[in-house]
Amino acid sequence: MILRFADALSVRISLLLFVVCLFLTLPVLSQGSKLTITHLTGNVYVYTTMRTLPSGPYPANSAYLVTTKGVVMLDCPWDTTQYQPLLDSIEARHHQRVVLFIATHFHDDRTCAIDFLKKKGIPTWSTELTRRLCQEHHDPQAEHVFLHDTSFLAGGYRLETYYPGPGHTPDNIVVWLGRDKVLYGGCLVKSTDAPGLGNLEDANIAEWPASIHRVIDRYPNALFVIPGHLGWADPHGLQHTLDLLKQ
Repeated sequence: MILRFADALSVRISLLLFVVCLFLTLPVLSQGSKLTITHLTGNVYVYTTMRTLPSGPYPANSAYLVTTKGVVMLDCPWDTTQYQPLLDSIEARHHQRVVLFIATHFHDDRTCAIDFLKKKGIPTWSTELTRRLCQEHHDPQAEHVFLHDTSFLAGGYRLETYYPGPGHTPDNIVVWLGRDKVLYGGCLVKSTDAPGLGNLEDANIAEWPASIHRVIDRYPNALFVIPGHLGWADPHGLQHTLDLLKQ
């Protein structure tokens, strides 16, 4: 009887450990899944928020990098109710504060939280062209700007910004996290889930393919490519974008 009890107990413990491990691998959800945080690789995380459009809820992807000197945010939550929940989630999970924010183009799915972040004392950065376009559209503008492709160092990590040319917008940049071979493409890159090119109000269709080719040539070893919207698990978004542009 003792052996049978031990066996039963062992099975229960194994099941419990399986459930715990499964839970730990799931995305972190908060506020009724309005904010989804998923570990990508190394110290890189992708977070997704939603905005309700005429066609229904639509997701926007952003990312952050955890370093020993603080967290670097790439773009911001599109859902304005999720600014503080994101900061709270980062502090609770990583015991670090956000110390740097970089916007990848001027549309509000990348810049709408800038004024909030400024009030929190978080340095906000964009290209000079992005800030000028934000100003023209009466949108929040980053406190600091860079004029050329720039590298940021944070806690031993190097982030490289790269402007390949116009595409989704005149100012879209990508960010390369070389240690983890992660290319944060933002809205220059379309998800393989995207059936079309999406919002083309500020797009340059003629130049977009050349810009994508420049990114492919510069970062041929990217293991992860994060698009601005929809699914990001498939790393072939750059080629998919080219395919969409040919249609």
